[in-house]
Amino acid sequence: MANVHPGRIRHSPRRRPGFRSPVVRRLITEHHLDTITIDGTGSAGRITREDVLALLAPRPEDHVVPLNRIQRQTGANLLHSQDVAPHAFIAMEVDFERVDQTRRANKLTFLPFVARAVVDAIAAFPHVNASVGDGELNVHRGVHLGIAVDLDHQGLIVPVVRAAHDKRLVALSDEIAELAARARAKRLTPDDVAGGTFTITNPGPSGTMISAPIIHQPQVAILSTDGVKRRPVVVELDGGGEAIAVHAVGMLGFSFDHRAFDGAYASAFLARLRDIIETRPWGAEL
Repeated sequence: MANVHPGRIRHSPRRRPGFRSPVVRRLITEHHLDTITIDGTGSAGRITREDVLALLAPRPEDHVVPLNRIQRQTGANLLHSQDVAPHAFIAMEVDFERVDQTRRANKLTFLPFVARAVVDAIAAFPHVNASVGDGELNVHRGVHLGIAVDLDHQGLIVPVVRAAHDKRLVALSDEIAELAARARAKRLTPDDVAGGTFTITNPGPSGTMISAPIIHQPQVAILSTDGVKRRPVVVELDGGGEAIAVHAVGMLGFSFDHRAFDGAYASAFLARLRDIIETRPWGAEL
């Protein structure tokens, strides 16, 4: 065993027993500081006056951000929706390759294609375009399509495309873009946000994978369009067999009021929507 001088104490390197100025020693003593908690920035890890003062500096206070009117109203409406409607949720993967080819050639986003497909899928499954009454389901004849618009992270607003069932792809695209622009410019009227029968929310541009939105009362369903990415998929060949191809693939999420219809109806609606998106000759719409 090595000899240790009785007057010499071996210090832990973390306690930095090196030279400290009188000011540093006084600050440490007055504030009952443990030198382990102080990161020394001086030579060889020496604790300086600035190191101690940095530790003693008051921490920034929490920043209080008041909720604006839209955020307060949206929160109250969504909380009410969760209270009155038994929410259920399903999601389905969709191959957007046909849509992607057409939209790129015509400088469009995915959203109007989804909106156009929703209108046709509702024609086959009308109960998703409804509201729940007193022991009854009010199925609406017209599709008045709400499109959730982000107001630069200051809340969401849902302007409505009137009579979307009478509009084709280009008309839907133009009206969605026009409503979104007026929403962000704060030029919507009360009529612009009233009377929606079905809502689409579009977090996809942020690259989301699956979103489960809250139903916009008094509607019974809401669709989310999540991020579309190119990735390898298995495709069927015309002459039979299969191959690997790179396609644009995304997810559609569907929240619905279980009082209005069950999961089998919701799944059939979503499957119909998927089939329209995947198989329609979209170029003919333009």
